[in-house]
Amino acid sequence: MKVGTPLTALIAAAAIGAGMQGLAPRAHAAPAPEVEYVYDVMVRRHYNFANPGDAINYGHGICDKVSRGEGYAQVMGGVKSDVVPNDEFAANYLISYAVNLLCPAQIWQLRNSAAHYQPPADENAYTSSISTQRRY
Repeated sequence: MKVGTPLTALIAAAAIGAGMQGLAPRAHAAPAPEVEYVYDVMVRRHYNFANPGDAINYGHGICDKVSRGEGYAQVMGGVKSDVVPNDEFAANYLISYAVNLLCPAQIWQLRNSAAHYQPPADENAYTSSISTQRRY
């Protein structure tokens, strides 16, 4: 009977090992930040960038402005004058994704400068852009 014991142990070990594989979490690779940024600004939202390189360069330009200490209102104004669509929602989206994906170390600087931001009084574009773009 001792001859069957090693075989039984081997079968038991294989069964336990196979069962343990189901417990291991699966690895999911995240895309490179530049790839995700291009997808967000050229596919999910359609900004007027000629190509992915222009989109990435513009995003890095936003990061440079935040790094230099420009306030949120200044960055918003620049984005709204440079890019289409150019309403509050679209500009905020572009700035948020650029900083979050391309220069995450600047997130708190951007958030602090945006703490008391109020859109221009004559601009009600934030709510109008949502209602016109999201039709369910």
